[in-house]
Amino acid sequence: MADGFLKRTWRTLRSPSAKWSLLTLLVAGIVIGFVGTVGSAAMIEATGTNEFCSTACHSMQWVAKEYRASVHAVSHTGTGAGCHDCHIPHDYPAKLIVKTKAGIKDIIGEMTGVISTEEKFKKERVRMAKHVWEEYKANDSKQCRYCHQFTPDVVKKQKDFVQPMHQQVLAGQATCIDCHKGIAHTSPE
Repeated sequence: MADGFLKRTWRTLRSPSAKWSLLTLLVAGIVIGFVGTVGSAAMIEATGTNEFCSTACHSMQWVAKEYRASVHAVSHTGTGAGCHDCHIPHDYPAKLIVKTKAGIKDIIGEMTGVISTEEKFKKERVRMAKHVWEEYKANDSKQCRYCHQFTPDVVKKQKDFVQPMHQQVLAGQATCIDCHKGIAHTSPE
């Protein structure tokens, strides 16, 4: 019975469609899927560096200067968080979806000149910052938590004045962005 099923399946895979065998179409689909997946990953990597973010988009040059002066660029321990660490999810498929949406929005913004000058950028800054803050609030500052872990033991080791605020985070009453707006970029006026 199993032998008959395997033979029928193999015969179906090898039988021709209108032009090609099903096996040829399957292999072509796998190859195209592989190339698409590898190509997407390569593009995300290529466009995910701080250098790309701060130079490819003319409008990002102002926030890039602020970022380089922040603790997120290089901390006292010598580590740093890049643009993607804070602004793009780390997991697939969310990473691909958010990156695609952000790329389209940024390309349209660059082409239409919405924030093409520092004056225009400053005018739009509050709107853009609120958008990011709302995202962080909605996802419980998930991007922050990739690097910053909160446990009762960690909070106990912190300075006395910080502990009550971070205990609220542990209790689910607050999230990182509630207090840490403007941590890597100048907070808008």
